[in-house]
Amino acid sequence: MPTADSPALPSGQSSASLLIVGGGVMGLWAAVHAERLGIDTVLIEAGRLGQGASGGLLGALMPHMPDKWNAKKQFQFDALVSLETEIADLQEQTGLSAGYRRSGRLIPLPKPHLRQIALGHSADAETRWHASERRFHWHVLDRPPVNDWLDADDSAGSVYDTLAGRVAPRSLIAMLTAFLRAASHVRILENAALESIDLDRRLAQCGAGPIAFGHCIVAAGYQSFPLLAELTSGLTKPLGQPVKGQAALLKADVDPSLPTIFRDGLYVVAHEGGHVAVGSTSENRFETPFTTDDQLDALLVAAQELVPALRGAEVLERWAGLRPKAIDRDPMVGAHPACDRLLALTGGFKVSFGIAHRLAEAVVRTVAGQRPAFELPESFLLSSHIDVASR
Repeated sequence: MPTADSPALPSGQSSASLLIVGGGVMGLWAAVHAERLGIDTVLIEAGRLGQGASGGLLGALMPHMPDKWNAKKQFQFDALVSLETEIADLQEQTGLSAGYRRSGRLIPLPKPHLRQIALGHSADAETRWHASERRFHWHVLDRPPVNDWLDADDSAGSVYDTLAGRVAPRSLIAMLTAFLRAASHVRILENAALESIDLDRRLAQCGAGPIAFGHCIVAAGYQSFPLLAELTSGLTKPLGQPVKGQAALLKADVDPSLPTIFRDGLYVVAHEGGHVAVGSTSENRFETPFTTDDQLDALLVAAQELVPALRGAEVLERWAGLRPKAIDRDPMVGAHPACDRLLALTGGFKVSFGIAHRLAEAVVRTVAGQRPAFELPESFLLSSHIDVASR
């Protein structure tokens, strides 16, 4: 139904208080929060929900290092802690699993000086990594806490952090989608690519026809950057870029509670059902964005050398996709400085799955005229990224 913020249009045209452009993890969480606040919302997606980077394989939820604490690290910490309850509530409402587990993370330490650095991080975690009655730790161990999972040159020991977790990306997308399919205030339009947007008239043209809106949230992953740039004057550099990532899913008889292994950009993530995800590359330059190549082969070799259980394991799927990296690397969220009815919800690069729910909540509360329950770091704001891209 039209509202005071979404004027009625002639027959054949749609209107909504909120238009969300993009049906990846950011856009879906935004729609969840819009539903909770009772905001009349239309979400449009150029293809299928979650078909981009949000439909990947890895799902690692990795915290920042606990040293040199700042607002960005505090925001991510709070988000990683709160995600557990958010997912539990949605799993209960939908009857679906998101494949979430706070499994922890192992980092081998091959050199003595790395152990000294890790001991300093351990002291930082004892000071910073606590929420209410819960404490999370950055243990420095002589031996890994589990056997037969890590075979590395860890003569200086290893780190075991208890804050890290994982989620099954496609299962999370399916759970969010199921919640929204049953929603009262959200309409989803797939295969409805955005064609143009007129901020003065508050009218978007898409594959499903024209849509009038009160506010518009751009949550289209790396495709958000050129769209936002078109609506911004004075830029001298792009607002962001796509970064290619490659990953693989293996079949291996392993305990799904095993901690994620991280070493030099390589992640090994144990999932439910005897599945292990291996990834990921970070390619700023590429010719074929959605095909895998020898860079993934090298990751698989490294993973099999590091994890005995993966030697000879069957590769079930190879995956490649493009992740959004904003010009200042941090997430890009919040109102456009020249038009507060246009908001960004993108970026995040490698940390999106752990913080998307909180970023979306802050942006949707802004749309509703409410003050968010927490502050967004200054470096996250769209206005901050525009400043960097205008220099």
